[in-house]
Amino acid sequence: MNSGSQKPIIQDGSHSLSTGDDASDSPCIGVCTTLYDEICQGCGRTLDEVSNWVFFSQDEKDAVWQRIRADGTAMRFQRQAKEDKLV
Repeated sequence: MNSGSQKPIIQDGSHSLSTGDDASDSPCIGVCTTLYDEICQGCGRTLDEVSNWVFFSQDEKDAVWQRIRADGTAMRFQRQAKEDKLV
C-alpha cells in the first residue's frame, strides 16, 4: 500500500550496510557467506580479516580495502555498480 506520502530513501553513505559507500570503516554489507572458499562473497575479505577487523591498524584496513576494490568481485561492489548505473 503506497499512499504516495512516503519519501524515497536517499542513500547518502550513512547506511554502510545497504550501500557500497567509501565512507564506512568496514567493507561488511551484512551478507556473510563463504561457500567453497575462505573469502566472504559479500565483502571480499578473508575469514581472518573479518574476524580480526576490529584489531587491524588503519594501514592494515587500507591494504584490505585496496585489495578488495582491485578485485571488485564481492557483492559490495556489484551492488555499487548497479546503483551507479541507475543514477
